[in-house]
Amino acid sequence: MTVIAVGPNTDFLYWARINALEVVLYVLGAVLLARFVSWLGARVTARIDDNFTGGDALVRTEAAKHRHALAQVLTWAAIVMIYFVTGVMVVDRLGIPLTSLVAPATVAGVALGFGAQRVVQDILAGFFLIAERQYGFGDVIRIAPLGTAEGVTGTVEDLTLRITRMRSPDGEVIIVPNGQIVQVTNLSRDWARAVVDVPVPATVDVNLVNDLLRQVGQEAIEDERLKPLLLDAPSVMGVESLDVDGLKVRMVARTLPGKQFEVGRQLRVRIAMAFRKAGINVPTILDTAAPTAAAAD
Repeated sequence: MTVIAVGPNTDFLYWARINALEVVLYVLGAVLLARFVSWLGARVTARIDDNFTGGDALVRTEAAKHRHALAQVLTWAAIVMIYFVTGVMVVDRLGIPLTSLVAPATVAGVALGFGAQRVVQDILAGFFLIAERQYGFGDVIRIAPLGTAEGVTGTVEDLTLRITRMRSPDGEVIIVPNGQIVQVTNLSRDWARAVVDVPVPATVDVNLVNDLLRQVGQEAIEDERLKPLLLDAPSVMGVESLDVDGLKVRMVARTLPGKQFEVGRQLRVRIAMAFRKAGINVPTILDTAAPTAAAAD
């Protein structure tokens, strides 16, 4: 009877053939699955944008922005879960008892809890940002300290549980941790408002100015290029302020989300042309007040 001796080399070769191969397959499968989830998330977001290219533009914008942000967050969460489960399975196949990791994990968790408070704060803030639909992909927002109007303004390009990435009008990319956001002004929520303050000489006939502005508003709502951007005809609010040598007449137009800047520029051009034809000299450059957004219903 022949006896085969089992030594350390034989044990290592057996482990390499069985356990090591399974570990490699787990890791490879996790990488492939994560890439598939990432590809699927990109396809879903693209499909969301394509499906909302028609229909009512106001409803389409809000629904598409929220679904786009939600799809990105779910994709990120799924990838994190895939790698976490894979790590647990790899540790198990390596023969390390999971119960033996409880005590070290507790100590590490306490240490990380003190060092990663900011990360946890960012993730929790990002969760509530998305759950409450405070803003989403494509929104024009202004982030500023509480109680002030100054801050950074840009278009949201990416929203995750940890950070908000937006691009400023100058093309700069601004990345803000969600936990550091104290006050957000959403300039493209539901609808926006283009506010144009028109300076005119104090000697001009105010009724004539109001008539000219109403005519400009009526022509704007009838224009084929501006009509899709306007929710209703621009209205004249009247005299906004009085100065020693002039006054300002305010004109307001409700627009689609994020279109207040374009509408404001077009109205200024039309007002300047109408005043020139009427022989009214505008003392200074037309001033557009800071655009405002409607409060959420």
